[in-house]
Order: sequence, then C-alpha cells, then structure tokens
Amino acid sequence: MTRLVSAGRDKAFTGPFVNPPVVHASTVLFDSIDAMLDRSAKYTYGRRGTPTMEALETAIRELEGAAGTVICPSGLSAATTALLSCLRSGDHVLIVDCVYGPTRQFAEAVLKRLGVEVTFFEPGVGAGIAGLFTERTRAVYLESPGSLTFEMQDVPAIAAVAKERGATTILDNTWATPLFFNAMAHGVDLSVQAGTKYFGGHADVMIGSVSASPAAWRALKDTHGMLGLCAGPDDMNLTLRGMRTLGVRLERQMRSGLAVASWLAGRPEVGRVLHPGLPGDPGHALWKRDMTGASGLFSFTLAGWDEENAKRFVDGLTLFGIGASWGGYESLATLGHPVRLRLGGSPFHGEDPIVRLHIGLEEPADLIADLEASFAAVQSA
Repeated sequence: MTRLVSAGRDKAFTGPFVNPPVVHASTVLFDSIDAMLDRSAKYTYGRRGTPTMEALETAIRELEGAAGTVICPSGLSAATTALLSCLRSGDHVLIVDCVYGPTRQFAEAVLKRLGVEVTFFEPGVGAGIAGLFTERTRAVYLESPGSLTFEMQDVPAIAAVAKERGATTILDNTWATPLFFNAMAHGVDLSVQAGTKYFGGHADVMIGSVSASPAAWRALKDTHGMLGLCAGPDDMNLTLRGMRTLGVRLERQMRSGLAVASWLAGRPEVGRVLHPGLPGDPGHALWKRDMTGASGLFSFTLAGWDEENAKRFVDGLTLFGIGASWGGYESLATLGHPVRLRLGGSPFHGEDPIVRLHIGLEEPADLIADLEASFAAVQSA
C-alpha cells in the first residue's frame, strides 16, 4: 500500500505538488542546436516522454520491480508490443491456449504473416513445456489465470525452462496485478498490464503497460519507440490517480468476489465456478503457492442450460452492467460461448454456457440478491 501511495512522486516531475502536472505536449523546445542534438536531454519529443509519462512509468516500474516500463495506448497494444520486441521472421513462439482472444488473433494473423510460427499449448503443461520447444523457440506467452476460463499456469516452472533455452517469458498479469503476483520475482521477462482494468479502476481510460527485466529492457524500449506508441496525458493522469487506490479496491473486490463465487458454487443451476481462489478449483494449489490475492473476475457455467436461457439470465440482472471490460468499480456480466478448447489436455471441458462476472464495489449481499432474482425469473418463465 505504501508503495502505491509513494511511487512516481519524485519532486523532479511533481515539483512542490502532490500530483505531477498533466503535460499536453508534442514539440519540445531547446536553447540551441547543440542542446537539441544532446542525446542525454531528458525530454526530446512529447511521444518520447513528459513529466506525466515519467511519473506513471516510474510508478509502474517500482510496483513491478522492473528495469523499465513503457506505456501503450491499450492493453492489447501492450501485449502485441511485448511479442514484437522479442520475435522476428523465422522464430517460434509458444502461447497458452486460454489466452485473451484478441492476443490470439494477433498471433494467428499478424505474427504468422510476419513469418513467426505459433504453437498453442495446454495451460497445465508446467515444466513439460520443454518438450514443445524447438531450436527456433524465442518466446513463451502466458496469461495466468486465463481471462475467461481461469486456468492457472506454473509460471516459475515455465519461466525456468524458457530461461534455460534462451527464450523470453511474457506474462499478461492483468488479473492479479503486480500487487498480488510479482511477475519479475517469478522469472518473467516482460510483464503486461491492461491498465484499462484495475490500474485505472474507473472504466474511463484506455491504456496498457509493459515492464521488463534487465535482459529484455533494451529491445522492449527500442520496439516501443519504433512503433510510435504513446498514450494521451489525460489517460496517463487518470491511471496514475487510479493506482493510488489500487490496493484498497483490490482487497475489497477480492473479498466480495470470493463471497459471490462461494455462493454460486452452492447453486443448483451452476455446473462449475471457475475461480482459482476457491479450494475446489484445479488451479487453487498454484494460486495459493504463487499469489497473495485474487481479483474480482471469474466465470461460472450454467449446467444444462441453453444459450437463450443464459441470455435471459444475464439480461435480467439489474446491478450488473453488460459489458466486455472489467477492473472498474462497477460490477459487470458477460456471456461466453460454450467452451471448446482446441487441446484435449485442458483442465476445463464443457459445452454449457459460461457467464463471466466482474465484482465491483457494491455490497456483495446486494449482488447475490440480484443473481438470485434473475435465476428465479428464468426458472419460472
């Protein structure tokens, strides 16, 4: 909590104020041509750095325990930048099968078009991932847990294999945030955050970040610069403000999420609750070993329901907004398609509809009452 309050508050870019200035800038003026050509100049162009950007980069870097951090215009942009920073034509990348859909699309469309071979692997492979490496494998991409079906991965074991083989380990760590899982301490080289989610915390910014280990930092920074990526100063300012309350929000949302998930686990309409924080979940042992908390995002299946009844259930909720994002103060519900994972070894199998919930800052008793009322309405129809 103390780090969240103090990170990025260097007087060099905040001055005498608590918060840094919101600098809207493109052109940086110099006193002379020699000063402009001086490669040690702190600020050279608005896209390359401002006090607002530096404050946010520093705050995230300190929280991640990283060598450096870059800011991207979205979480997906952060994921793709991380991949591009360590892959080239002729390389091979291993990507977990439960990865975020748009990241998967990027891999199958753009990376393959660029001449990168892509292999998707079963989330529970652990150290057995060594058998999937080829002499051209240059990166492993993880998302633990997956953001729809919530399979945990043995990040330290996979990262250790990757390090032995000279490959870069990338982790989308948005679900746990650096507060509940220290990616760098577990062997990860590039930690991706969709800051749109918990960092911002108020459903009003689009932003992402990638933080790097010393070995991965130079390639990440160069790739980010050559892609011309940047975020707007107002989004960076709102993200920095949101991060100050990240700890108290996550603690509350974790408790509320576990309360709602535990209640759902006892409902006759529910086949499975997909939440690694619950003792019965297949990934619970890994979660308990590696993480210090859980976010408010999880899924559950509707046992034997058809898609029309599943839609009626979600439509009947009044306290849950229907939306695809998460991480804000508000509760959300979305309906996933029946899961048909490509690989037979996944911990999750099923054809039942999946409902994904994000638990916000509302009273859990009110959210449970809302879910109960919608169950009753569908059953009585």
